[in-house]
Amino acid sequence: MKRSLLVLGITLLAAPARADITHRIQSSVSLSVDGAGSVATRIPSSMAVSGNNVTLDTTPALGAHTSGTALGYTPGAFSVTTAGDAFSYSESYIEGDSVPTVLSTTVTSGVVPALPIFGNTTTTSGGVAGNLAGTVATDGAITITAGGAGTQAVGQVIQELTIR
Repeated sequence: MKRSLLVLGITLLAAPARADITHRIQSSVSLSVDGAGSVATRIPSSMAVSGNNVTLDTTPALGAHTSGTALGYTPGAFSVTTAGDAFSYSESYIEGDSVPTVLSTTVTSGVVPALPIFGNTTTTSGGVAGNLAGTVATDGAITITAGGAGTQAVGQVIQELTIR
């Protein structure tokens, strides 16, 4: 009886384990090159006049609006209403952008050779791929070659082992 229990105990200890094993390998390389861009906003012409104890003799005026030119400005003239009393007079003018004859740009090989220049212009330079490259070998080794300005390269290998 002791022998059969001993044999039964050894058999139970030597039984194969029942487990699920999952091994997952995920690899990737991401390469990107920034695009060029430009946003240009024309600044309008504006004028403001204010004062106390003054009389406008000639009203300030903006000029005519024609293609290829800015508006222009004619200042006003004033006189003091009550001589000897305090007075103030303020006149301001902002010359807006002229109306361009051409409102479009041309893109050649991803490059804009001439950008519009207005009162409010934001321009970003495009990236240069240069030698930008990336690979992941079958053994998981990552090789990344730097590119020029405005480029990004990211490589990763994820290995996951799950035992249940």
